[in-house]
Formats: sequence, structure tokens, C-alpha cells
Amino acid sequence: MQMKDMAFVTTDWSAIEPTEHSAQAGQAFWRTQRFGDIRVRMVEYTPGYVSDHWCEKGHVLLCLEGELITELADGRVFNLTPGMSYQVADNAEPHRSTSPNGAKLFIVD
Repeated sequence: MQMKDMAFVTTDWSAIEPTEHSAQAGQAFWRTQRFGDIRVRMVEYTPGYVSDHWCEKGHVLLCLEGELITELADGRVFNLTPGMSYQVADNAEPHRSTSPNGAKLFIVD
């Protein structure tokens, strides 16, 4: 990730209109900012959220609230709780997530 040609800016996430994204079960609500090629999101998963795809996009993801369970295509499973993060490169390890009780995440990709 290269961060260039970006001035200092603050974000009031509550002022950004969320967009709804469907899933196999539950919903995801994204508040998104773009800075050149970098996408920064505050994401909320509803209780019972189940992703409908294997993601191959790289992310830096921080769990702020709730619990996120992320499964890798090779069968490994990781449980994130508030204050935990994961980092994965583009096209490195396909992953998908569920959130039985909901979660709030901060994601940079």
C-alpha cells in the first residue's frame, strides 16, 4: 500500500451515509471513504452475519466491537474480539467471515 498525494483529513464516521450489502445471512453496513487507491471503511455486521463469498482482497482489519470469526480457505479459523486485528495481502489467502452476535470493524484496503 502506498499512501501518497493525500492531505491530512479527519473523518466523522457518523456523518457518512451507510450503504447496505447483502450476505448469505444478515447484512453488512459500510461507511466508506476513498483516498486515491485506498479504501477506508467502518463496517457493521448484523447478528447472524454470514459472508456470501470467499474474499481475496487484502485488508488491514481491526475489530472494534463484537466478535468476528474468519475462516481461511485452507480450513484455519480465527476469532477476533475488540482490539484484535488481522492483516492479509491481495490474493494471498481466500477468507470469509461470520459474526454470530454482530461486529463493528475498521478496515483499510
